[in-house]
Amino acid sequence: MKKPFDINADYQPETFEFKDKKLVDEILSRYPTYAKKSAVMPLLDVAQRQVSTEGAKAKPAYGGWIPRAAMDKIAEIIDQPPIRVYEVATFYSMYNLAPVGKYLVQVCTTTPCWLKGSSDIVKSCEDYLGIKLGETTEDQLFTMVEVECLGACVNAPMIQINDNYYEDLTPELTKELLGALKEGKEMPAGSQVGRKCSMAITGATTLKDQAKKAGGA
Repeated sequence: MKKPFDINADYQPETFEFKDKKLVDEILSRYPTYAKKSAVMPLLDVAQRQVSTEGAKAKPAYGGWIPRAAMDKIAEIIDQPPIRVYEVATFYSMYNLAPVGKYLVQVCTTTPCWLKGSSDIVKSCEDYLGIKLGETTEDQLFTMVEVECLGACVNAPMIQINDNYYEDLTPELTKELLGALKEGKEMPAGSQVGRKCSMAITGATTLKDQAKKAGGA
């Protein structure tokens, strides 16, 4: 579920320029000249990360999103009508087309996470942050959205915050995680109960020698 957006809203900047021109050129070099349009997705990602980097230095800080001007710039670079870029950006949930908080909290509520208590995780986030799904806190620090499967089902329930996965959550651990981020502390990603990757919570059951070498129980 994306935040609602408006390509003509007041928050839309008039212009956008890529700061890392070498990176843009490198991305374009991955594709034949006649297939430059294939670079649309990585260029959208670069634009979003550039805005995120700028936002981290702002007061209040904000997270990565893709302005209309950035999509128009990408269309110019890949020689495509802007609508072709809009089509891609609006289809994939990983692209934010409206301002978001510094921390984008993406709560997975698909069946495996739901069976493991994702509804309680959602409520824990709402109670702690004082917002509902699709909203941003007044201090612009957190935006919370609901997402479909993020592929970490074996370590459910889980949430993704920016680029990091936080797994094996409980309502209490979720509040601790959000509280630490609010204080500016970096929290270790992955399992929040000490699980090694996707190993059984009780430890290795097969390939035990290899598991010991990897640091598992």
